[in-house]
Amino acid sequence: MTIAPDDAQHHARQYRAMREFVSLMDDTLPGKFEITKEGIVHDMLSPARPHELTVLRVRKRLEKILLDELVAHTGTPDVEHLPEGIMRHPDVMVIAESDMEGEGSFDPRTLLAAIEVVSRSNPDNDWVGKMRDYPLLGVPVYAVFDPRTGSGAVFCDIHSTPAGPRYATRKEFVYGEDVTIGDWTIPTGDLPRYP
Repeated sequence: MTIAPDDAQHHARQYRAMREFVSLMDDTLPGKFEITKEGIVHDMLSPARPHELTVLRVRKRLEKILLDELVAHTGTPDVEHLPEGIMRHPDVMVIAESDMEGEGSFDPRTLLAAIEVVSRSNPDNDWVGKMRDYPLLGVPVYAVFDPRTGSGAVFCDIHSTPAGPRYATRKEFVYGEDVTIGDWTIPTGDLPRYP
């Protein structure tokens, strides 16, 4: 008689295998790796200069107005939630400095906001995949800046739906307007666009 592993054990083994693969490939292949319920997302291209300049300007503007105990962080480690089998790497995350202490990935429930700048090579990762994953992980505010269109949106107010947790509120903006991300408002006037 064969006893099939339950879904949770299978899911945990599958996630560990993907996590191990990502760890091995991170320094070997260019681009950025993330893990979703559908599998591994590999943004193969290195971020373009407009992408990185947008990340820099958004981070610096947030840091000017954040309380001293908060930071706009752009580095590693990843944001990981083992029970859901999801590992994401926000372009900018607002987090308490004290929540950065310790080892391992950040707990997504400690993030106050996740901010993404849309990749030219994989826009659905930010507009579709992360729109699904961040509310599932409990990230209360998700902001998307899209250099392709010179616009974006801020999502908040997580609520339950038949498809799982989703953001109830979407506030769109165009570059040139001030945008409010959580409790913080920053200008967007000189954010670069993709050619």
